[in-house]
Amino acid sequence: MDLLNSFLNLVVPPASMVMVAFAWPTLSFINACERLFRGLYRENMEEKVVLITGASSGVGEQIAYEYAKRGANLVLVARRDTRLRGISENARRLGAGHVMIVAADVVKEDDCRRFVEETVNYYGRVDHLVNTASLGHTFLFEEATDTTVFPYMMDINFWGNVLPTYVALPYLKQSNGRIVVNASVEGWLPMPRMSLYGAAKAAVLNFYETLRFELRDEVGITVATHGWIGSEMIGGKLTLEDGAEMQWKEEREVPASGGNVEEFARMIVAGACRGDSYVKYPSWYDTFMMYRAFTPDILRWTFHLLLAPEGSRRTTSYVGTGRPFLESNSPPRKFLTGPPLQETTSPRKSHTGPLTFTPLSPPHQLKLE
Repeated sequence: MDLLNSFLNLVVPPASMVMVAFAWPTLSFINACERLFRGLYRENMEEKVVLITGASSGVGEQIAYEYAKRGANLVLVARRDTRLRGISENARRLGAGHVMIVAADVVKEDDCRRFVEETVNYYGRVDHLVNTASLGHTFLFEEATDTTVFPYMMDINFWGNVLPTYVALPYLKQSNGRIVVNASVEGWLPMPRMSLYGAAKAAVLNFYETLRFELRDEVGITVATHGWIGSEMIGGKLTLEDGAEMQWKEEREVPASGGNVEEFARMIVAGACRGDSYVKYPSWYDTFMMYRAFTPDILRWTFHLLLAPEGSRRTTSYVGTGRPFLESNSPPRKFLTGPPLQETTSPRKSHTGPLTFTPLSPPHQLKLE
């Protein structure tokens, strides 16, 4: 058996690459035909019910507008209900049949049950569940000294998808509905300074791929993956429980916009209505998957050359690093204040009030997508 495996290790990788090279034109033609066919019979969303989590900004906000243009009834869920009010008005002007807003936390099962039950009680159904809440970071793992920020990555990125899905799944089966997932290319393409974020997104991707097999055709699943796009992921914002926002005060509630975000949202909604299993923006990122499978060292060397040049150790986010957040020549900033993080009886750490941010104690500047 060892001899056989050694032989296959030598033969299968190059043989597979040759087969892919010859089959690529045919596969591309088949995919184009399938896309065209699905486009002719795309789902009519008029009067359908779409539940969107993380709808207060970024990709979630733009997805709400795209569904509104198709005449859907919307349920917008986020912790910031103040933002949701303005977004709901915009959605109505764009053509949404009816818009309901719910302030809730997607990492709490009780909150998930509440907004799903409110949706079903009012509309009688759920057709699409769109999970967009996401939390990222840009620091090196070895620089983190405050591990209390770690659980938030898994809570929001993983459980923030799983719990709404778990609660809404029975109703999605009744309507033969669809789950739309806002994932990321970092789930399968490891990127420097994103170790925790990438691990959480990898868990999300594997969860929904497994769920896809379990559900068969009862509920469709559209997984959307993206590279860097212009949203609050790179805008310095984060909303935690009870409305405590970890961000600069003068940057609060800056609307997320930009061609990349809007284009990605259009692609997601169009793909979901066509019944696509995957939406990729941009699609050329897929080429890295081949390098990762067959020549991982080349991919690693490329990242070292392009993203981590020798002597450059400066972080772009000082989350939990225990280092001064402000440079000596930076203008003074104001931070939100409140009691520090506390550990509860939950297996995951959470806080019971706003957080303390001062210039001497750097904020946990996680970034919300």
